[in-house]
Amino acid sequence: MDRLEAMRLYTRIVELGSFTAAADDLNLPRATVTHAIKRLEARLGAQLLQRTTRRVRATRDGETYYGHCLRLLADVDEVETDFREARVQPKGRLRVDLPVSLARLLVIPALRDFFARFPQIQLDIGTGDRFVDLVREGVDCVLRVGELGDSGMVGRRVAMLEQVTVASAAYVRRHGLPDALAALRDGHLAVNWVSPTTRRAEPLEFMVGRKRREIALPGCVSVSGVDAYLGCCEAGLGIAQMPRYRIVDALKNGRLREILPAHPPPSLPMTILYPQQRQMPARLRVFVDWLVELTTA
Repeated sequence: MDRLEAMRLYTRIVELGSFTAAADDLNLPRATVTHAIKRLEARLGAQLLQRTTRRVRATRDGETYYGHCLRLLADVDEVETDFREARVQPKGRLRVDLPVSLARLLVIPALRDFFARFPQIQLDIGTGDRFVDLVREGVDCVLRVGELGDSGMVGRRVAMLEQVTVASAAYVRRHGLPDALAALRDGHLAVNWVSPTTRRAEPLEFMVGRKRREIALPGCVSVSGVDAYLGCCEAGLGIAQMPRYRIVDALKNGRLREILPAHPPPSLPMTILYPQQRQMPARLRVFVDWLVELTTA
C-alpha cells in the first residue's frame, strides 16, 4: 500500500472510528488495514490511534496528522479531477439520502433523464428524514426540507416549496369551510404535527401580508411522520399543512380541499447538504446541479 492509500485509509478509520468499518468501506481485508496502520505509525515514529474495545480514536499526534492528510488528499484530488474532467464524463458511485415523498414523487420519476445524461454514474439512494452523519456514514449528499441548524456541512438552497392548508372533503362537510382565520377558532380541529426533534406539537402557520401568524388548534391525533400526517388528514381527522407537490392529485380529484388560500403557510426551503471539501467530485457536482434544475423547473 503506497503512502496516499495509507493516508486515505487512516482518514476513514478516524472518521468511522473503527478498523472494521473502514475495511468494509474500502473493501479491504481487516488484516491489511491493521498491518498498514502499524507500518504507517512505525514510519512516522508516532502513535496515531488509541484502540479501545468499543472505538478507535485519534491521539493528539493523530489529530495533527489527520488534518495534514485531509489537505494533502484534497490537493491530489483537485489535480486529478482537473485532468480527468477535461477528458471523460463524470463517473462513479454516489450515495445520496432523500426525504421519502420527494424521492418517490419528484426525484425518482426523473432519474431516467439523469442517467441519460450521465450513464457512468451509479446512485445508492437512501430515503428518510432522520439526521445523517455524512462523513461517518459515507453519504455524499442529502436533500432536506425545512429550516436547518448548523451542521458544519455546505448547504445549497435549491428551491422554496409552496405549502397549502387542506382538509378532507368529509371534514369540510362536517365542520364547514372557514372563510377567515378567526373562523378556525369556531370548532375546527387540526392534525397536530409533532416535531421529531423538540417533541412538541407545532401550530398551524399562515402568512398575513408579510407577517407570519401562528394558530394552535385542538386535535384528537398527533403524528411525527409525513405519511401518517397526510393519512390522518385524508381520513377527516383535522386540518393539515403540507407542500403542494405531495397532494396535487388529491386536490384535483376533490379528495382534499384547500382552506384559506389567501393566507397560505410560509414556503419551505429545500436544501442540498454535502461535506466541506476543497474540490467537489465531478459526479457530485453534476448531481447537485441536476437537482437544482429539477426542483426549479
